[in-house]
Amino acid sequence: MNADKAGITKKIPFFNRLVQEVLFALRLSNNPSVKLYQGFGNNTECHIHGHALALGPISRRRYRNNILSNTLALFRLFIVKPIAGAALRLSWEGKVYETVSEADGFFKFEWKPLNPLTPGCYNIEVNMVHKNTGEIIATGKAGLVVPYVNQFAFISDIDDTFLISHSGNLRKRLFVLLTENARSRKPFEGVVNHYNLLSMAGALDKTNNAFFYVSSSEWNLYDYIREFSKKNKLPDGVYLLNQLKRFSQVFKTGQNNHKTKFMRIVRILEAFPKQVFILLGDDSQEDPNIYASLVSHFKSQIFCVYIRMVTNNPKPSVEVKLKEIEAASVKYCYFKHSAEAVIHSKSIGIIKSV
Repeated sequence: MNADKAGITKKIPFFNRLVQEVLFALRLSNNPSVKLYQGFGNNTECHIHGHALALGPISRRRYRNNILSNTLALFRLFIVKPIAGAALRLSWEGKVYETVSEADGFFKFEWKPLNPLTPGCYNIEVNMVHKNTGEIIATGKAGLVVPYVNQFAFISDIDDTFLISHSGNLRKRLFVLLTENARSRKPFEGVVNHYNLLSMAGALDKTNNAFFYVSSSEWNLYDYIREFSKKNKLPDGVYLLNQLKRFSQVFKTGQNNHKTKFMRIVRILEAFPKQVFILLGDDSQEDPNIYASLVSHFKSQIFCVYIRMVTNNPKPSVEVKLKEIEAASVKYCYFKHSAEAVIHSKSIGIIKSV
């Protein structure tokens, strides 16, 4: 009996090493981690979000344009094990804020700074701590952006607005996700130029306008999308994505409840009540409906709406929504090519003609 117990004791470390080697080969880690996403704030309130994970992917370092590598890399993003009820702690100006993660590992901090914040980017650190001892288990770091109050700020969708994604066709969307990677994917022609012109439109000297990227894509794709944006030199910004999905849901990527997208945009508009926004989206899914509803509630804050025409012909249902937007005295542009959007932005004075 004792010999059997001794044998089991010897096998456990070997099994643990084997698990670690397999995880490392798959570029996964089962060390507890805090995945923190770039947050935003103003003079009176700050917001930052993240996930507490017991298992998750290790950041990709090499991007080989190989279908097998890209497929495995995509699957890895959905191999996650959230930690429900994790204790999380944030320190700011000498004050400690605490929260616990939800069932899917998601957590958020919302706090009021003691002193008004000047525009810029602040470093934020969130610790996962042991509930009884307070010992730090894992740490996540990210930036918190306090935008300059320039003439305009921008809220943009991602899939099929600037990133070619085939959102309206799940088979095509999955094919692109599984065979391409963040560096090989392509933006629409001219969209980067348009966005970079918008980032400087009416801005103060040496400042850029704020960009918020709000999408129905899952938080699993956060690093993927940010790498794509960085590679293609799109304006940096704050990303607000949708609920984390597990591996069993990988083939349902992008198929989310779009109602939460409306609420995420509402939070931005309410956080910056004196800021004028321009909305950018596409006609592949629900952007026209969501943006028309936002205009009905916040028309004094919305200057213009841009909708990309993903198919070859305009959709009558979209044109109906755009007429509702126009009736609220908000400008709009329903365009096929980004060059058309640039011309429109110049014609209404968003972009100054040189």
